[in-house]
Amino acid sequence: MNVSTLEWGVTIGVTIAILLFDIVVIARKPHEPTTKECALYLSFYIGLAVAFGAWVWGFHGSQYGVEFYAGWLTEYSLSIDNLFIFIIIMSSFAVPRKYQQEALLVGIILALIFRGIFIALGAVAINEFSWVFYIFGAFLLYTAVKLAKNDDEDEDVENAVVRFARKRFNMSDQWDGLKLVVRENGKRAITPMALVIIALGTTDILFALDSIPAIFGLTQEPYIVFTANVFALMGLRQLYFLLGDLLQRLVFLSYGLAFLLFYIGIKLVLHALHENELPFINGGEPVHHIGPIPIPEVPTLLSLGVIISTLTITAVASLWYSNKYPDRVGGGH
Repeated sequence: MNVSTLEWGVTIGVTIAILLFDIVVIARKPHEPTTKECALYLSFYIGLAVAFGAWVWGFHGSQYGVEFYAGWLTEYSLSIDNLFIFIIIMSSFAVPRKYQQEALLVGIILALIFRGIFIALGAVAINEFSWVFYIFGAFLLYTAVKLAKNDDEDEDVENAVVRFARKRFNMSDQWDGLKLVVRENGKRAITPMALVIIALGTTDILFALDSIPAIFGLTQEPYIVFTANVFALMGLRQLYFLLGDLLQRLVFLSYGLAFLLFYIGIKLVLHALHENELPFINGGEPVHHIGPIPIPEVPTLLSLGVIISTLTITAVASLWYSNKYPDRVGGGH
């Protein structure tokens, strides 16, 4: 994919401009957004992503357009799953509703930074070492099994970093927007918001470890990987408030994501076999057959169909179940 320096510059510039707009709007008046406000913003961001995908399709070719849509949908679904953990964090720290927008925005900015770092590292690793596809594939298969078993349901919000901060620093019970440090009785004290941001930041790192290998299983183009992640994070703040309790009704989301990650993990392993350079596998030569059975290269268009079908079935089944058995749907998915 031939992406000019100008194209990269415009893309990063527009991303920063949208983030700055969000920051200015929130900083001017911290509040809990209305349903209408959230719906308008979310519609705008989704429309922007669809239009960008159409632009990639038209100017860079249908293959890259399909790769963007597949990557964006996968990252978006993973981002929705992330919202469950954000809800847990907000609830655990009892963040006032009017300050939740600010905390979410900081979490999204941190997510962009960490994902940008992992994208750069992943792109370099893929260019230098084709065997990294084996690692990505194995990691996604492990993550898929873990998700399917719901091993990560009881998230430890009080992670090691947060516990260290509680023990090391003088703590305050005072909430004051995004202020991380306040003065109490002549001494500096860490605000609860500081702990919330620490929890969000460390959680974002863990999410990046899942999402970046997943999208590299759909495309190896850094530009598409970056833009798919950017568009997946845009509107996440509004989605948090818009969906609210509806998130709790997506009871089968983990299973749908587990299937997708397992599928992409298998796709990565198959691709790794085609690119094989490991000397202990087929003498370091690419593997195109196992006996008489050919090893397929899974087309991205098929992957897009699998992603859309899986997300649709997951959403419909979740809503049907939560409507039929409302007493079984509670604080988890």
